[in-house]
Amino acid sequence: MPRSQSLLIPLTLLMLSCATGSANRVGVGPMATYYAYVGAESADLVHRIRFGPDGASVDKTTIVGELSVETEGPHALMRSPDGEYFYMTTGHGFPDGKLWKFHAGPDTLVNAPILLGRFPATVDLTPDGLYAFVANFNLHGEKVPSTVSVVYTPDMIEVAQIDTCTQPHGLRVGPRGTHLYTNCIQDDQLVEVDTRTFEVSRRFSVAVGREGSIPDEAYRPEDHMRPGQPKSPSCAPTWAEPSPDGTKVYVACNRGDVILEIDIHDWVLLRKLPTGRGIYNLDITPDGKMLVGTLKQGAGVEFFDLESWASVRIVESSTTITHGVAITPDSRFAFVSVEGVGAEPGKVDIYDLRTLERVADVEVGQQAGGIIFWRMEETH
Repeated sequence: MPRSQSLLIPLTLLMLSCATGSANRVGVGPMATYYAYVGAESADLVHRIRFGPDGASVDKTTIVGELSVETEGPHALMRSPDGEYFYMTTGHGFPDGKLWKFHAGPDTLVNAPILLGRFPATVDLTPDGLYAFVANFNLHGEKVPSTVSVVYTPDMIEVAQIDTCTQPHGLRVGPRGTHLYTNCIQDDQLVEVDTRTFEVSRRFSVAVGREGSIPDEAYRPEDHMRPGQPKSPSCAPTWAEPSPDGTKVYVACNRGDVILEIDIHDWVLLRKLPTGRGIYNLDITPDGKMLVGTLKQGAGVEFFDLESWASVRIVESSTTITHGVAITPDSRFAFVSVEGVGAEPGKVDIYDLRTLERVADVEVGQQAGGIIFWRMEETH
């Protein structure tokens, strides 16, 4: 069949109810059952992970994508606030990627995916679930300013694209829902966006030695478009994580091996904290006490005490290229995706946040990346 005709084939999603392997490393498991979703980018799979008193396993696997001959690459996932849906970005398109919406549980597609910008990466939603924001990373294009897509989720319609800066990657909406925070790897910037006006409200330089607010008049997109002269960011921020109380935002400097704590109200740098090699993604326990970061180049997970502002432990991952982290709402466990290399399977590692030990790991498809917590069930 000609390639152009293959695009007309209706999408089919095959459900595989299987467990690809698990290992529980402690004698006493959790007192509740937890579920998380993880995407395997090089296998076009989304796995649901179950972790309970009887250990950890793959609860369900869903094949995703539209073209059997194309790796479309599920990159990021996000759960709706009510847990009824989850959203997924696929980064590899022609050249644009897409946003998908699934019913969580049955893991069935709600409607056809919609086109966004080039290589849509991280996705997050407003607290009411009405709007999704997606950072269009533009990995494969020229190093020029890119955008954040705004999608009205009930109808799955892109309503705006917000110009931000070069290679926006991490993106998280603040707890109040009025602003989101994203970062641009090539421009060494943290960008705040007003979710009500769909406009950039503030910029912050995270370049080493030049941390601070960027006045509007000082930012000119043309200054960041230098064909033939690749930039060398000193921080290369890959993640921005607002605190649960909305007073601070934490930025992971992947190249600088440091976490920055920035005061949201005064828009100033408060503190720096050195990290292990290649700090990548971040998550904070809902009680606000601990920050968990993945070390992509360091093949580990690092735990930080926010009150003492200190690293308390680094634990080696079960395989290499540690990627994403999702913490359970009871601040008890962290689910961490680990990509692996080449044909190696990906992994989901599970860490006990009381003991800071890796207590289980589950084998999944290649290049495990985006990961989200879905729900927990109390054991009676």
